[in-house]
Amino acid sequence: MKMQVKFNFRLWFNHKIEIYLLIFGLFLMLFVFASVQFQNKEVIEPFEFPEMNVPEGNELNNSRIELGRRLFYDPILSLDSTISCSSCHKQAFAFADNLSVTPGVSAKLGNRNAPTLTNVGYNPTYLFDGFLTTLEKQALVPIEEHAEMNFNIVEVAKRMKRNKKYIRDAYRAYKREPDAYVITRALASFQRSLISKNSKFDQYTKGKIKLTPSEKNGMRLFYDVLYCAQCHSGYNFTNFSVQNNGLKSTSSDSGRMRVTRLEIDRDLYKVPTLRNIALTAPYMHDGRLQTLREVILHYQKGGESHINKSKVIEPFKLNESELDDLISFLNTLTDSEFIQNKKYGNPFRN
Repeated sequence: MKMQVKFNFRLWFNHKIEIYLLIFGLFLMLFVFASVQFQNKEVIEPFEFPEMNVPEGNELNNSRIELGRRLFYDPILSLDSTISCSSCHKQAFAFADNLSVTPGVSAKLGNRNAPTLTNVGYNPTYLFDGFLTTLEKQALVPIEEHAEMNFNIVEVAKRMKRNKKYIRDAYRAYKREPDAYVITRALASFQRSLISKNSKFDQYTKGKIKLTPSEKNGMRLFYDVLYCAQCHSGYNFTNFSVQNNGLKSTSSDSGRMRVTRLEIDRDLYKVPTLRNIALTAPYMHDGRLQTLREVILHYQKGGESHINKSKVIEPFKLNESELDDLISFLNTLTDSEFIQNKKYGNPFRN
C-alpha cells in the first residue's frame, strides 16, 4: 500500500524565510558589534620586530659590541683625530645630528644630512642611496670619505695597535689583532645594538597608556586618511625602498643615480624611518627642511615636479588643527629611553 505525502509549500517557504532572517540577523549583530569594537578600540596590535639579519662570523656578543662602541666614540678614526662617528650621530638626537650637514675634518662639508641610526641593524640597505647591503661595508664609507673622516682604515688599524687595550679587546672579540676586519665588524656590531622600540606609541599598542585626542586623530590621519604608511610602514615606519618624494635635484647630488648611473635613479633616496623623527631635524637627505611642519606642508602641496616623483605623492588638504594633530602623533614615536640609555653612551665619559 503506497502512502501519499502531501507537500506543504507554504510551510516550507515560511520555514526557509525564518532561517534566512535568522542568519541575516546574526550577521547584522556581528557587524554592529565589530563596528562598535573598532570605534572603541583603545589599542592596536603591538609591533613584532623580526629577527635581525646578522652576517655569519659577526654574531653579536658583548665583547664585539663594546669594542665597536669605543671605536664609534673615538676620533682616531679621522685623519686629524678631531671627529668620531658620534660627531655626526649624536645620541641626544637619536644618533642623527641637528645640523643640515655636519662638518668633517678641517670643517669640510659634504652634501648629505646625517641620518638616524635608530634600529639601523634592521635595514636591508645603507646610505641614502640604498646601495650597500651590510653595515660592515657601510663602515668604510665615512672613514675614507674626504668630506668626513678623510682617512684610511689601514692607518686606523696602525693607531689601534699602539694601544694595548685595543689589542686586547680585538683578540677578545675576534681572536686577531686590530685590522680592517675587526674595525668594520666591531662598528657594525655596536650599531646593531641600537634598538628603539619603547616610544609612547609602542606603549600605546601594548595597552599600557592612552593617546590624547589630538594624538589619536593624528594617528587616524596618518594611517586612514593620508595613507602615510604606504611608505612609512611596519615596525620601523619605513618600507626601506628608494623613492623621489618631490624634491628638486641639486647640482652636487643625484641620489641613487650617483652609484647606478641610471636616469631612472636620479634623485631617488631611501625612505627613512619615522621612529624618533621629532629628534632628527632638519629633514630630507640634505637637511633642507627645518621642521616637521615644513615637511608636512611639502607633502600637502604634492611636492615639487620631478620626472621620477613617486606616484603616491599627491596633494592633500589639512586645516591647522589637523596639521597639529599629525605632528602630535609623530611626536609619540619618540623613545626617550633610547636617547638616555647609558649602554649606548660615550665610554670615555662613563
